[in-house]
Amino acid sequence: MVEVLSPAGNLEKLKWALMYGADAVYIGGEDYSLRANAGNFTINEIKEAVSFAHNLGKKVYITTNIIFHNEDIKNLDDYLITLSDIGVDAYIVSDLAVIKRINELKLKPEIHISTQESTINRGSAEFFKNLGASRVVLGREASREDIIDIKENVDIELEVFVHGAMCISYSGRCVLSNYVTKRDANRGGCAQVCRFNFNVPSENISDYQICSKDLCMIDYVSDLIDIGVNSLKIEGRMRSLYYIATVVNSYKNIVNKKLNNNLTKEDIEYYKKVLNRLSNRENTAIFYASKPGASEQYYTGRKEESNQDFLGIVLEYNNGYAKVEERNNFKIDSEIEVFSPINSARKFKVSEIINENGEKVMSAKHPQEILKIKVPFEVQKNDILRVPIY
Repeated sequence: MVEVLSPAGNLEKLKWALMYGADAVYIGGEDYSLRANAGNFTINEIKEAVSFAHNLGKKVYITTNIIFHNEDIKNLDDYLITLSDIGVDAYIVSDLAVIKRINELKLKPEIHISTQESTINRGSAEFFKNLGASRVVLGREASREDIIDIKENVDIELEVFVHGAMCISYSGRCVLSNYVTKRDANRGGCAQVCRFNFNVPSENISDYQICSKDLCMIDYVSDLIDIGVNSLKIEGRMRSLYYIATVVNSYKNIVNKKLNNNLTKEDIEYYKKVLNRLSNRENTAIFYASKPGASEQYYTGRKEESNQDFLGIVLEYNNGYAKVEERNNFKIDSEIEVFSPINSARKFKVSEIINENGEKVMSAKHPQEILKIKVPFEVQKNDILRVPIY
């Protein structure tokens, strides 16, 4: 089985990721995580997350992958022991000192080597295996040939990023944020300086950037499964609930169709459209099939438009009406698509909207208002309403 691994920036997103098909989630605690600006998890929230996931037969991995300075080591043992006692399934680590302490303390969770180590060769993978790691999260810069070579020569699980933002530098090796904003990218403070607009006076350019386009590997999921990749990783602990549910659901459906031997080109094209509608930046396979060039990066003229496809969440369904929490505007005669963890996407035309006061209205234009909508088929709690893909 190949795992679909989702980010979870907080407890709500974790539950939605698992609900919409993730086999495992990776989270950050309040310490030692590279997403300091995400919601992150308190110890009590980690306990709840692990309990929720394990009750579904799913897993929780926790990031302890900053680059440690001396002051960071002080409370490390207590933290690692607490996580082990809670029952997290793996530590995601990059610092050798952390690996050393996990082994010395004989803790239960597996050791997964973070992408921060930029592992893209068999020698590094073998090295980490000999230190007790059960999995390596390969650097995003690994090519198809790199992945095959490591898989064929090292008996270790491989985790590969398949979707999300890319680093313009080798993963985890950028110091632009440190120099420009004094926020340490390798201790959780990346300010994404590569996406800033810079002036280039000699060329009369005022919006020069050095950032990569996003990663999308939907065309290559089947190939990754054939190679023997163990985990398909989605980036985005700071992304929205809608983003997480949509991306996880898309990749999980592709994986299931591949494993059931009924994956078609039409399926891939459909989910590619789903993901392209969701993204506010262009995406590509970046390093996988060939070395990136000018078409895989932004220089000038980048646009990042806000996505308005997320229309609402179903709260309940009774007697032909769905009670929903609205997220974006829609109106009478709008066509809406419903997608869920258990059903294929289905469409209907809005014929009736009833507001919180029991009044029929022509449009829904107040985000998070609770409404009733007439739906000609049964829907389930936590189904999502969106603008139709086609």
